[in-house]
Amino acid sequence: MAKSYKILIVEDEDINYMYLETFLLDMNLNLDISHALDGQEGVDFVKKDSSFDLILMDLRMPEMDGFKATKIIKELAPQIPIVVQTAFISPDDRRLAWEAGCNDFISKPISEDTLRLILEKFILKK
Repeated sequence: MAKSYKILIVEDEDINYMYLETFLLDMNLNLDISHALDGQEGVDFVKKDSSFDLILMDLRMPEMDGFKATKIIKELAPQIPIVVQTAFISPDDRRLAWEAGCNDFISKPISEDTLRLILEKFILKK
């Protein structure tokens, strides 16, 4: 049986979530995809289940932003790679995201090729 991978997408915009989900499902990998609508919900997901193989984290969200959520998740489950996905990232935001513990960045709009490279880098190589 093929290995299954668990991915959490923390994204407040439904269209952005559906975009990522479509690309991921089109890759025909055995993926279990979860969706958190903001950083707090992302933290809650990880508190309940720390076995995610990858988290795709938006930075700009209501309730709790991706910087704070990344920091908390890395304290709870430092083994989970977190890839920031955002449309705009300033040098200061990049520094803050690294300091919070993110493992990589991808810029919106995200191409299927870029997403595949992230999967290969963080989960398919395992």
